[in-house]
Amino acid sequence: MVVDRGHDFPIEIQENLDAFGEDMWLYRDRPEHTTTRALNAYKGDHRGFEYLTPRIRITPHDLMNTKLEQPAVLHFICSPVRAATIISEVQGYPGWKPITVYEPIPDRCVPEELPALIKVLPSITILSPNAEEALSLLSMSLPPTKALIEEACRRLLDLGVGNNGSGCVIIRSGALGAYVATREREEWIDAFWVDDDSHIVDVTGAGNSFLGGLGAGLLLAHGDIYEATLYATVSASFTIEQEGLPRLSRDLGVDGEVTERWNGDLPRVRFEELQRRLAKLQRNKSCGNYNKHVKG
Repeated sequence: MVVDRGHDFPIEIQENLDAFGEDMWLYRDRPEHTTTRALNAYKGDHRGFEYLTPRIRITPHDLMNTKLEQPAVLHFICSPVRAATIISEVQGYPGWKPITVYEPIPDRCVPEELPALIKVLPSITILSPNAEEALSLLSMSLPPTKALIEEACRRLLDLGVGNNGSGCVIIRSGALGAYVATREREEWIDAFWVDDDSHIVDVTGAGNSFLGGLGAGLLLAHGDIYEATLYATVSASFTIEQEGLPRLSRDLGVDGEVTERWNGDLPRVRFEELQRRLAKLQRNKSCGNYNKHVKG
């Protein structure tokens, strides 16, 4: 992650980031500027966001000649017009063919932005708005329901995501989970804390954590978007358990291997639990369909 440090970068935040290790961050010092700050304000389920200082944009070019050069997965949140600019810049580097994960910025998720969105979609691998944003883009009614989200997902997919429509749409839907759709398959992936919301403290950053986990999951799952969404869901599950970043601890085993725990838990354990839940749901669904067939 790129971190721009202004002259007023808080020491306590620096110490917090240092605890995660140097490999996690790419710092850019800007002593002539203040550190970028923004405000998230919640009114019920509605989130407002505004910058309190001038924003600093990051472009693909900024990654060149750094340890983050030409990543395999590129996630960006912006307007459709800016997304087109980012894609054009990526295409200017021969041999760099990243998986592109596009998250439309909330204030541009309005019907007027659809023409610009449609233009950029063929160059996008994965389109991922949240449920409210998807419905707003398509002038569909709120609040979100599973039926509405499924319809929105299909409509967005029909706009032509990816080369020759080969892309994917993931609508992040909070407690409802995530709806994942390609031309070949559609599936709900449950939220991790669906049966125990006592762990949910602050959902700020859940979307970024989800899509960051998705990027890592795509590499670990060799491109399987549905398995990658399990990694994404687990990633978000740690982010929402507290205000700020999750707690990282490291245990040294008798064999000399270091085990990382996040909030005292192992990501692999949560991943396997989510796999079991999904498999059970699929078995129950199959049994239900079989019983309907037999009765019919």
